[in-house]
Amino acid sequence: MGNSSAHETDGGRRPQQQIPVVVLAGFLGSGKTTLLNHLLHRSAGSRIGAIVNDFGAIEIDALAVAGALGDSTVSLGNGCLCCAVDAGELDVYLGKLAAPQTGVDVIVIEASGLAEPQELVRMVLASEHPGIVYGGLVEVVDAAEFDDTRARHPEIDRHLALADLVVVNKVDRAEDPERVLALAGSLTDRAAVVAATYGRVDPEFLFDCRPSEERVGQLSFDDLHDRGDTHDTDGLGVNGHAGHLHTGYDSLSFASGVPLDPRRLMRFLDSRPEGLYRIKGHVDLGPNDPRNRYTVHAVGRFLRFYPEPWAPADERRTQLVLIGSGIDTAALREELGGCESDAPHADEHGMWGVLRYVQGSEDEPGPEPRAV
Repeated sequence: MGNSSAHETDGGRRPQQQIPVVVLAGFLGSGKTTLLNHLLHRSAGSRIGAIVNDFGAIEIDALAVAGALGDSTVSLGNGCLCCAVDAGELDVYLGKLAAPQTGVDVIVIEASGLAEPQELVRMVLASEHPGIVYGGLVEVVDAAEFDDTRARHPEIDRHLALADLVVVNKVDRAEDPERVLALAGSLTDRAAVVAATYGRVDPEFLFDCRPSEERVGQLSFDDLHDRGDTHDTDGLGVNGHAGHLHTGYDSLSFASGVPLDPRRLMRFLDSRPEGLYRIKGHVDLGPNDPRNRYTVHAVGRFLRFYPEPWAPADERRTQLVLIGSGIDTAALREELGGCESDAPHADEHGMWGVLRYVQGSEDEPGPEPRAV
């Protein structure tokens, strides 16, 4: 992700909030645009910035009400983003969307069916913009046409192997959806796999579904869409609520007042299981670095730590949220508990594994800390 500093602070206290960039890919007809429309409708007040290939394919009313027009949308019409721009040009688009005045909370790049996901991921990871961070590769597949799509486009197997999250869409139209889900899962590299109809994936799975700050005077799409509604507007349930979308994923909250041992923590992170999509929160590493707490951002195989000073009012504790599909939350909780440190003194070399994933560190891996 380049070596530009991402640690600009507010009064020397907290690092600048980085905006996740989610790459949304899939072959023609898989349901990418439907999924993006769903996110725009169900973002719980978060503002989504979009880079899209075909503006006409997006519901103009949803974009307008959600505040995703103008400064919050970049439209490219040639159908292949990875061929249209290089990493530097993409940075210009990302910079436009990440500008503070847009109030964007997440950026979604909707790739055309012709785009190469691997190249898009590399471009995002190579970005030198300090205000953005990689938010994952979401690959959408059509469950009803999956076998035919693999026959016509054998490269889909490679795309699935790169994905951080696979959305098996249109399961209501597939003859044997469980077979398709199992097959798609077998082609991934530990990615989370979720079933969907009409692209309905809970936004909380993909990004933090709350605005980063309260926006006085701004009316979100949720305000307009849900207020006073008493009918099922889009098949998601009365009042337009998302019904049981949350059953598509599992989450675990872990908190501890005991510092974590950095070696044990890195063993846990390096071996995180299949289906674990996101880890967010912060950790206390105790005497190994008593000055800082470390914010953790992990999506798929991507991992970053961001050190920030403890404030006098801070309660020194670890607080993490893990989100995935089909994960064993009890086992994960036990593993995290096993990371608690029983050593009162610092481990001289214990922080090396953590510092490798601090942006700008001399020990930081290259710009692609994932198997692409």
